[in-house]
Amino acid sequence: MVRGLYTAYTGMANEQKRLDIIANNLANSATVGYKEDNATNQSFDDVLTIKIRDESENFNNRSIGNMSLGVKLGEAYTNYGQGSLRQTSNTYDFALEGNGFFTLSVTDKAGNVSTQYTRNGSFTMTKDGHIVDEDGNYLMGEGGEIVVPTDATDVKVDKSGAIYADGAYVDTLQISDFEDYDYLSKIGDTRYEALDGAVETTSNASIQQGYTEQSNVNVVSEMVEMISVTRAYEANQKVIKTVDQTLDLAVNSVGKV
Repeated sequence: MVRGLYTAYTGMANEQKRLDIIANNLANSATVGYKEDNATNQSFDDVLTIKIRDESENFNNRSIGNMSLGVKLGEAYTNYGQGSLRQTSNTYDFALEGNGFFTLSVTDKAGNVSTQYTRNGSFTMTKDGHIVDEDGNYLMGEGGEIVVPTDATDVKVDKSGAIYADGAYVDTLQISDFEDYDYLSKIGDTRYEALDGAVETTSNASIQQGYTEQSNVNVVSEMVEMISVTRAYEANQKVIKTVDQTLDLAVNSVGKV
């Protein structure tokens, strides 16, 4: 009976985690370059149950089978599927069609520089000609940090990522891709960091200037999933309440007989 409380608790904890992920997906449904997260569910390993030693079995232990202790909190994973493209006509908005990531040079508060990756192609140009994201991280090209002449009046980027300012070649966007996305760790909502063991490969993505890639979150599906999770959470609550009432009767009523 007490095991029922534990099973219901693990179910509630798992549904709470799923609900948190769904809420974050919905909150970022309009975030450029956001990739939805999901969670896995699995049960705990079965354990062997043994009948209570009493005179009915001559006080010998007897196995009566296996049982699960409930739901094990699963791992969160990211869906890297392509999002829709939205035209902005902004010079420094870029979208990727296909697999790959923009490469960023990121400097933290301690001054440490690291390389991170993103699908968020909403960039701007600083007064000194650097192309940066909304957090001020530098967009990288094959020659390093991309610097566009500040007096350029016409900046074009072709589908291969080559950048031209007033017809003169500047650099080519560094588009990175990986053999296995399980070796990417999510930083914030739209940036990723490569873990040890990540193998970089050549990207086949096509660059679209004047477009941004929208979130790949399906709001309707997320809302339906949220309702399902809420109902499962409430069902586990009812189990706990029922077991609690049964234990109350066992202690306060049966015990008096």
